[in-house]
Amino acid sequence: MKNYNILQVLILDDEIDFTEELKDYFQNSGFISFSANTVKDGYDILSKNEIDLLILDVRLPSENGLDILKNVKALYPNIEVIMVSAHGDMDTVIQAIRLGAFDYMRKPLRFIDLQIALERTQKYLQMQRKLADMEEKHSLITKNIQTSIGHHFIGKSPQIIEIFELAKTASKYSDVNVLITGESGTGKEIIARIIHYMSQHSENYFGAINCSSITESLMESEFFGHKKGSFTGAISDKKGLFEVCHEGTLFLDEIADMPYTIQPKILRAIEEKIITRVGDTKPIRTNFRIISATNYDLQKLVDENKFRLDLLHRLNTLHIHIPPLRERTEDIAPLLIDFIEEFSIKINKPIQHISEKVFEMLKKYSFPGNVRELRNLTERAIILCKGNSLEVHDFPLPAINKKNLTPAKSGDARVNLVQKEIEIIRKALDACEYNQSVAAESLGISRHALIRKMRKHGITIVKQEEPGEMLGSESAGS
Repeated sequence: MKNYNILQVLILDDEIDFTEELKDYFQNSGFISFSANTVKDGYDILSKNEIDLLILDVRLPSENGLDILKNVKALYPNIEVIMVSAHGDMDTVIQAIRLGAFDYMRKPLRFIDLQIALERTQKYLQMQRKLADMEEKHSLITKNIQTSIGHHFIGKSPQIIEIFELAKTASKYSDVNVLITGESGTGKEIIARIIHYMSQHSENYFGAINCSSITESLMESEFFGHKKGSFTGAISDKKGLFEVCHEGTLFLDEIADMPYTIQPKILRAIEEKIITRVGDTKPIRTNFRIISATNYDLQKLVDENKFRLDLLHRLNTLHIHIPPLRERTEDIAPLLIDFIEEFSIKINKPIQHISEKVFEMLKKYSFPGNVRELRNLTERAIILCKGNSLEVHDFPLPAINKKNLTPAKSGDARVNLVQKEIEIIRKALDACEYNQSVAAESLGISRHALIRKMRKHGITIVKQEEPGEMLGSESAGS
């Protein structure tokens, strides 16, 4: 492993005296240093050595230092760059930071300022190494799959490892349909994508549809496609998802919200693998895998005649249940570190220290929004923190959970998901004085998703009369 206590530094500046003085200073301080007085020599040194830090002049005879900065960050993204100039202005400073510069210093340099900058750089590189080690240790999927699904899959709890093993098993059998259950924000779609991209059909199409976001009148067209002129607005032939996902995967999110009237047609398509576009008579043979997801107890909906038992059996060949984050607290620390790395890069705000009290507090938090909520909390904490350290006060937890920061008992897993979701939504709305946007944010979901869930559960808002407001009932959609 690379020792970040010994930095390799390159000084690129057209002033020979300046570069030699700095080179001697770095060598006397125990670092490995290089100097270059031309851009060509600088790139040559970068290509042959594992440079950690580049001291770069803003004004060079042959090229603008900001252009060099941009190019270096593209070619060597792990190199940190400190810009130096005797003529710096605020616009140049801002542009340099936006392009990825770690720091900006004015000439003539004071050695004390340079030493402080070096210490900051060392700490940052050490933190980056720790983050990379943690990611490598706890990521259960390869880099290629991470790129395909657009997310990491981080965890070390027995539950998450078992889920990954089930996903690996499912990926080996392309004809097996999978039902994924779990609370909102646990990562059901990520599991679905892992199954697809680990399978032999990973190069084929992965189609996803949210069954609660499409009107019943358009759902049949979305699944089966339609022929030109079959209804108003059908201006051309269109392939449906069953056809598009041939030899691939169709992910049905919020499957519990699928209208009862269309369920028999979906069942027949899954069983026969033959579909007919709306307005057409020509049968089309297609082969696809169905992965569905829900946070509802489908058996309960079957008992209430809201979901077909035969469709449930067809979807539920293999069942994967993702426990809520509060029941696998071992995953909180690696997830938090992974999110910190992601947003530190995205926001260009390196985090050098995380208080141990942050981990302790988050392990006691119930996380109604699960992993999605932890991700949102981390992004907000990095944006709002005053320095390069994350403390407890950077994670303001919603009031509805501060009263109960103890982890849920194992028996809570048997609590009916529907009733639990209704209770959590009502508490969130009450704590936020019925502000749907604020309530949705506290739950780690979008306002649209909150409204959809309120309609599903028949939750209405009754507000107390306040100055300037009308007394009455406000529907979930208002």
